[in-house]
Amino acid sequence: MREQARATAITKSRQDVRKTRQLAGGLLLGAALALGAAIETRAQEIETSDVMPDGRPVSFAELAERVSPAVVNITTSTTVAGPAGPQGLVPEGSPFEDFFRDFENGGPDAPRRASAAGSGFVIDEGGLIVTNNHVIVDADEITIEFQDGATLPAELVGTDPTTDIALLRVEPDGPLPYVTFGDSDAVGSRVGDWVMVIGNPLGIGFSASAGIVSARNRALSGTYDDYIQTDATINRGNSGGPLFNMDGDVIGVVTAILSPDGRSIGIGFAMSSAVTTNVVAQLEEYGETRRGWLGVRIQNVTPDMIDAIEGLTEAAGAMVTDVPEGPAADAGILSGDIILTFDGQAVADTGELVRIVGNSPVGKVVDVEVLRDGEMTNVAVTLGRREEAQGIETAPEAVPEPEPPAPAEMQMLGLSLSELNQDLADEFGLPESEGLVITGIEPMSDAEGKGLMPGDVITEVGQQPVMTIDQFEERVEQARQAGRKSILLLVRRAGDPRFVALVLDED
Repeated sequence: MREQARATAITKSRQDVRKTRQLAGGLLLGAALALGAAIETRAQEIETSDVMPDGRPVSFAELAERVSPAVVNITTSTTVAGPAGPQGLVPEGSPFEDFFRDFENGGPDAPRRASAAGSGFVIDEGGLIVTNNHVIVDADEITIEFQDGATLPAELVGTDPTTDIALLRVEPDGPLPYVTFGDSDAVGSRVGDWVMVIGNPLGIGFSASAGIVSARNRALSGTYDDYIQTDATINRGNSGGPLFNMDGDVIGVVTAILSPDGRSIGIGFAMSSAVTTNVVAQLEEYGETRRGWLGVRIQNVTPDMIDAIEGLTEAAGAMVTDVPEGPAADAGILSGDIILTFDGQAVADTGELVRIVGNSPVGKVVDVEVLRDGEMTNVAVTLGRREEAQGIETAPEAVPEPEPPAPAEMQMLGLSLSELNQDLADEFGLPESEGLVITGIEPMSDAEGKGLMPGDVITEVGQQPVMTIDQFEERVEQARQAGRKSILLLVRRAGDPRFVALVLDED
């Protein structure tokens, strides 16, 4: 009986194991089927969605298909005295080098027709095309090639070397596909947003690349620089082409790359549409730019100036260092004023002020809010035209004065100072005839750290003129009695002024 009971128990146990295995197998199969269904469902969602789960676009194909018909290849031809060759068009050793040598004709000393390639884009159906100035500069002939292979000659409407923008025109038989400018300061142009470049890299024809906005408000070398940096692949020949946001709007004009050897390393720059649209509008209307002109020399406000300037609470605005003859002088703006708003727009720094003024219409009367002597003051300025003012000499003229006896000297705030006379002016080659000349700098002092040098001339202390050592000492003592930790000096070097804040705890 015991053996029979044991056999029955073993049989039941085996049956329980089989049932458990069947149940587990069913559960696993169900889970697998559920997971497969979920994966298939998610794949279907991705297939019909615009973005991947991590936010990346599923494809740029639809965008490229929509905007690429408005992107053009630009070929220029120029007569040059020396050998033309493919230099500058393709990298040395490129497989395309022999192909581009076909442009060469004649002997080594004969005039040649040099060709170059770039990119551009159509901005209206009538045939206006935007590109870079450096793509078409000095060109005798400009040819536009469209995506379908058709070509048209182009004429130059206008160019702006300052922002490297040029506007061309072709005469099409019918309406052309075109793209529009977007707002480079809006959503879609932020650091991290996706962008796409279409152009003519290395002269090989239409090509697209994609990346993100890497940085904003980059300044390379120009007064009005406002570049968008991107890691989208950009090579020679992409110059003048469009930088698109994901809505298909042009938010920049591809202009330059940073590279040790001319090849893309993922650091490219496009002039923002915030700058380009105004330039293009002026080129279309006038054939040239007409920028507003305020007529001041300015510098950034630095954190060490806050304590030295009454009423200043943050390092913002543009500090006026000099006011030569011009609109600002006529309106009553003074050296030492800090421009905080211009035409209702807050001014963060000098670069922003320059861009705002440059984008303002010539002849417009604007309200300028300045901090002066600790109080806010409004000044109405009628803007001039910068292009007309660029040739005006604004450096102060030297005014001869009788040679004084031995000048007074002193050491203070890490500076050795002397009252300026003709001998010192001749010794240091100074155009100034008034102020205190720095004859020495104490090593490791705040003055040395701020970049002051022998030969610099101090014309203001605490935003008041100084001509004598006594006046310098008086201004410093007034600042100390007022509890200030630093004092503001107006320093001129080779006629160019700048404000420097020095700490007062150095004797």
